[in-house]
Amino acid sequence: MPYDPDTPPAKKFKPGSVFFRLDKQKPGMLLPRKGNATTPIEVQRKQLPIYQAKVQLLAQLRQLHTAILIGETGSGKTTQIPQYLFEAGIGRQGLVAITQPRRVAAISLAGRVAEEKKTQLGKLVGYTVRFEDVTSPETKLKFMTDGMLLREAIGDPLLLRYTVVVLDEAHERTVHTDVLFGVVKTAQRKRRELEKIPLKVIIMSATMDVDLFSEYFNKSPVLYLEGRQHPIQIYYTKQPQSDYLQAALVSIFQIHQEAPPSHDILVFMTGQEEIEALARTCRDIAKHLPDGSGPMVVIPLYASLPPAQQLRVFQPAPKGSRKVILSTNIAETSVTISRIKYVLDTGMVKAKKFNPDSGLEVLAVQRVSKAQAWQRAGRAGREDSGFCYRLYTEQEFDNFIPMTVPEIQRCNLAGVMLQLMALGIPDVMNFDFMSKPSPEAVRSAVEHLELLGAVERKDGQVLLTALGKKMASFPLEPRFAKTILMSPNYSCSEEILSIVSLLSVDTVLYNPPARRDEVLAARRKFTSSEGDHITLLNIYRAFKKVSGNKEWCRENFVNSRNMGLVKEVQAQLREICQKLSLKLESCGTDMTNVRQCLAHGMFVNAAELQHDGSYLALDTHQPVSIHPSSVLFQAKPAYVVFNELLHTSRCYMRDLCLVDADWLVEAAPDYFARKLHPTKS
Repeated sequence: MPYDPDTPPAKKFKPGSVFFRLDKQKPGMLLPRKGNATTPIEVQRKQLPIYQAKVQLLAQLRQLHTAILIGETGSGKTTQIPQYLFEAGIGRQGLVAITQPRRVAAISLAGRVAEEKKTQLGKLVGYTVRFEDVTSPETKLKFMTDGMLLREAIGDPLLLRYTVVVLDEAHERTVHTDVLFGVVKTAQRKRRELEKIPLKVIIMSATMDVDLFSEYFNKSPVLYLEGRQHPIQIYYTKQPQSDYLQAALVSIFQIHQEAPPSHDILVFMTGQEEIEALARTCRDIAKHLPDGSGPMVVIPLYASLPPAQQLRVFQPAPKGSRKVILSTNIAETSVTISRIKYVLDTGMVKAKKFNPDSGLEVLAVQRVSKAQAWQRAGRAGREDSGFCYRLYTEQEFDNFIPMTVPEIQRCNLAGVMLQLMALGIPDVMNFDFMSKPSPEAVRSAVEHLELLGAVERKDGQVLLTALGKKMASFPLEPRFAKTILMSPNYSCSEEILSIVSLLSVDTVLYNPPARRDEVLAARRKFTSSEGDHITLLNIYRAFKKVSGNKEWCRENFVNSRNMGLVKEVQAQLREICQKLSLKLESCGTDMTNVRQCLAHGMFVNAAELQHDGSYLALDTHQPVSIHPSSVLFQAKPAYVVFNELLHTSRCYMRDLCLVDADWLVEAAPDYFARKLHPTKS
């Protein structure tokens, strides 16, 4: 049944909304890459759908203090609106900030806008993401992750450097975006009260619960960018699918046998491992297809892929070949990929869920919301009519939740609470969230911070301690910040900075399944019986010794790009340490101090060996197991601290470090008096 994804059944338009009807015959493309060599950039900009609405849009934005702008991905809103504002002199007294939930979008969009403005990146147009700042005093248009603007607000709660803040991809509702809504709303109000230069706020999204946003931002008007959407035929399965990956595989090759080779396929999947496994299977099958079938180019797309590989999705397939893109939800809105004619929606997504009662944050595969399903279907109608194959029944779709649950309602709030207190919010327990987290989650976060010594209760109020203020200086989870701050007491700051940096980037190790024995042999020389943190540190030290030699990285299955990022992260963390006058020194080869320091910072994530050989997490008394990838998998240490829990068939501890019970008791005596066996405390 054909439908128009711009007006899914659930979508309601507010009375008094402003519509800009765009010419459907001018599809236009917005790609985060170099412009088409044959089309001058000025012409490309004029071909974008938003260009037709430029005059009316600017007239509206000039008058409004706050506006909510709804427009499909590919309409050009993200790259053009900042330029239109700048060219029209709106907000010239300060900077225009454009926030993105993902670093890949912030970096690629800044590159594109710099190119359109014919300026070097970092001059007029720049970007800041965690651990990377490409701006200068000349920068006026600044793309950034929402987390970075939040960090700036700690030092400048009124955001006085900025005259316009554009909150883009607002429908993704990341934790940082949701906190920013409250921070920006407060800054805007206070600047008005103090008669400072007004702050203009523009919230942009492809789809969202318009009523909720308009209500939250004092009944702000909604501007709709319409058009640029072609009819899409939707198909559901007749029966529920027990194996969505098998269903995706069969569908890919059915389409490949029947559709013209110029029609590309986009498949929505849940994560890196799943995508890489299906990519291998597709490539293997494609080699053995009958002669009539054209070649197939299979391209994975997920957040932790190096940028150069992510940009491969924008390159057309060789003539006569079909491109099959296997992507996570990164392709739902962040980017527009041309030539997509078919979308396969598995109906699944990987999302974090935090249970405040068990203290457990689990990464689990779950059903998408209806809003996400519409968003995915819409990818097939960007340039021409398309097809969306939903690998679930219509009845299953009817049972999906209408909107995605915001991350703020399903994550560990300890870091958020610490940031809010550092922002000087007087009553964090009652912060003006658009979607309020549960009181249990807020209470659990405050208790966690209390345990770490970051906050204290006085006269019924929760206050930041001196240690908490320092912890908030680091763009890290509270426990990592605490570990760094403890490190001078153990004369091992250099080692701890390296370990925290290694844990702050995507995995630095590369484990191709087909070469498992070679990987194990290469790793053996770095393996430490003291745990994964020390093993990672050994690999990092060896990497530095050979100055990051690419050949050495290949031989040892090390991701050289991510290792390079570790060095950058470490340099930034060292800078923060120097500002806080922390003593930086190395403990050399004896790792006891390092493990002791990790025990003091990460004691909440401790587990104890039981008589039957299983483990129990001490904080939650939940059964946990050592992950098979850990160097301690075969060992049975009495006590360990771990970095994270991963829930698949059972609950696994990842990244473990061997510790002594005495160190844990020393770190938090009252806490462990309650948690440990009486005989061992």
